[in-house]
Amino acid sequence: MTKRVLILPGDFVGPEVTAQALKILLAAADMAGIELETEEASIGGGAYEEHGSPLPEHTLEAARRADAILLGAVGGPQWDALPMDSKPEKGLLRLREELDLYANLRPARIYGDLVDASTLKKEIVEGTDLMVIRELTGGIYFGKPREIVGSEGRRTARNTMVYSESEIERIVRVGFDIASKRGKRLCSVDKSNVLEVSVLWRDVARRVSQDFPQIALEHLYVDNAAMQLVRDPKQFDTIVTGNLFGDILSDVAAMLTGSIGMLPSASLGENHALYEPVHGSAPDIAGKDVANPLAAILSIGMMFRYTFDRADIEDAIVSAVTEVLSTHRTPDIHTGKTRLAGCSEMGELVLNALTRAPLPRPAVGSKP
Repeated sequence: MTKRVLILPGDFVGPEVTAQALKILLAAADMAGIELETEEASIGGGAYEEHGSPLPEHTLEAARRADAILLGAVGGPQWDALPMDSKPEKGLLRLREELDLYANLRPARIYGDLVDASTLKKEIVEGTDLMVIRELTGGIYFGKPREIVGSEGRRTARNTMVYSESEIERIVRVGFDIASKRGKRLCSVDKSNVLEVSVLWRDVARRVSQDFPQIALEHLYVDNAAMQLVRDPKQFDTIVTGNLFGDILSDVAAMLTGSIGMLPSASLGENHALYEPVHGSAPDIAGKDVANPLAAILSIGMMFRYTFDRADIEDAIVSAVTEVLSTHRTPDIHTGKTRLAGCSEMGELVLNALTRAPLPRPAVGSKP
């Protein structure tokens, strides 16, 4: 069966990292015997410049037709002064909303010898392997009313954090399901000591936990969770939380691994899936061939696991990335023990490692 994949390179380093990820996508599909049909469209600042919208209708329609979407990155300082609805990030937010991509999965793990690139002590981060599950289509990023009112010097702004019980339940169930395939431990993060939204969140998590008696459920306030992530990250297996808290905590988790350029992600809904590196568009390094493509490449691995149901292909991609990291690094993770490589060279190295290695057998009970 032919699978449709939409490529959305986006802005600045987005096209650079997606070009390398596309090489891996095509090679991995060939290994898996999957016939691909790819299409490219615009999103973000470049789409605004060309079409007057950060998410043109033709891009949205192509996204609705796709089995999976690969996104690079959006945004840049030249668009900061645009009205809120025209900003590049609005294109991505609308895409998530229109496709109902409510579950954002962000794994954070140490790949091979990359522990030496972390700013934390080796004994603290070595062995870290956790999953942050972020609710993606609700909360304060989408709640209304939202506005800035009043005259200069007397303005007032407000945003609204809103979650329905059904929104909380469906993302918490994703958390329990993922935890059941990992270490059977789920940490639900909220701020129920001051936020009514979090009181409801915690109540729903407790109720849903009755359907998963084999999963150990823990609750943490978000400020304590952030502290614990850098104090003892190995205590965590699976974390589930809301949109705002998940955005922050997943970036904290990124630094455990040495660089935000190492973190892939999957945004899943009932009928659609989008895969993207967690990092931003990095205008300061765009066009210099120094961006780290590994998060985009690892996002392709997640695509094979969650959309194509081929966890063995993700295992092969992870193995190829780990092998390359032992000898080559981009500037963000480079050490004196390895050779400095650019974005395109890293892509070629991973491609070579992937295509010459046999497919690994998935480990029984391996973590997603």
